[in-house]
Amino acid sequence: MDRQGLVSRESQVIAGPGTDPQVEGEQSHAGGAQRDWRAGVRKLTAPLVFIGGLALKLGSLAKFAAVFVAFGGYTLIWGWRFALGLIVLIFIHEMGHFLEAWREHLRPSWPVFIPFLGAYVKHTRGNPWQTARVAIAGPIVGGLAALVFFLAGRADGSGLLVALGYFGFVLNLINLIPFGILDGGAVWRSTRWLWLGGGREKAIVAGTLFAATAVALAIGAFAAYAPQHRL
Repeated sequence: MDRQGLVSRESQVIAGPGTDPQVEGEQSHAGGAQRDWRAGVRKLTAPLVFIGGLALKLGSLAKFAAVFVAFGGYTLIWGWRFALGLIVLIFIHEMGHFLEAWREHLRPSWPVFIPFLGAYVKHTRGNPWQTARVAIAGPIVGGLAALVFFLAGRADGSGLLVALGYFGFVLNLINLIPFGILDGGAVWRSTRWLWLGGGREKAIVAGTLFAATAVALAIGAFAAYAPQHRL
C-alpha cells in the first residue's frame, strides 16, 4: 500500500469542505448579518416593549389617562368646549351600561376611553335577556343626556349646547345600528336568541325598547339639527 497516497487521502478527508477558509468566511459573514438583523429588531421593538410593560404596571391609571388623550384629540378638531361636552356625553352613555350591568350583578368595570372610537364598559357575560338590557341602557341614558343638552341650549340660546345635543342624539342612534360590536348588534343578537330559545315575550320587549329608542333618537336629532361649524 502506498503510504504517501494514504496520507494524502487522509489529509483530504481531514481538510474537507467544513474547514475551507472561504466557506468559513461566508458562514461568519452570514452569522454576523443575522446578529445585526436581530439587534436591529430589538432596537426597534424596545420602546414598544417598554410602553407595553409600563401600561401593564400602571393598569387602571393608564386606562384613566386615555380620557385625556381623547379630550386632546377632540379639542384639535372641535375646540376644548365641544370636546369637553363630548367626553361628558360618552361617559354618561357608558354609565348607562355600567349601572345596568351593576344592577344585573355582572361586575362591570369603569368606562375605558378609546380615543376617536368612543369607550367601553367591561363586565362578565350574562344571559341574552341581561345582555339585551345592558346594551340598550347605554343609548337610552345617552339619549336622555343629549336631550338635557339640547333643552338647556334652547332655553339659554347656546348654540354649543344645542350642537352637543344633536351630536349626542346622532352618536347614540349610530350605536343602535344592528351590526358587530355596536350596542344595536348586541341587542339584535340577544333578541334573536330569546326568540328562538322560547323567551318570545322578552324578545318582544327587547325589540320594542330597541325600536322606540331608535325612533326617539331620530326625532331628537331632527329637532336639534342645524348646520354645524367649528365651535
